[in-house]
Amino acid sequence: MSRKDYFHELVKQALIQSGWSITDDPLYLSIGNVNIQIDLAAEPLIAATKGNQKIAVEVKSFINASQITDFYNALGQYLTYQVALNLQEPDRQLYLAVPKTTYDALFQELLIQKVFEFYPIKIIVYSKLTQEIQSWIE
Repeated sequence: MSRKDYFHELVKQALIQSGWSITDDPLYLSIGNVNIQIDLAAEPLIAATKGNQKIAVEVKSFINASQITDFYNALGQYLTYQVALNLQEPDRQLYLAVPKTTYDALFQELLIQKVFEFYPIKIIVYSKLTQEIQSWIE
């Protein structure tokens, strides 16, 4: 079992407070001989408000000395997990959960914005201070 990101439980609780039911922690997928674990899988607690939407969330804390290296790792994981989900659970949407401080600084840099033009990524922005989901970026 891989190590959970530093803010894993914070994001999990923030999703629950936002009306999501955690269905898997982690979500295990096997493609050929490769096994992966996406941090969380969730469905709306009340289907009438969010429909039958199902999500998978890869939590990233961005606490290492080099945030750009953290970004490279997060992007690689996200793209790989997206392919795996498309093969096994195509109805589940993948999100990358990042701290608001990282989103407001690193994710606004020109290079990162250009990367997002090439590789559209769904993002959940969470606050480490209020321990809440701040925004959903489609």
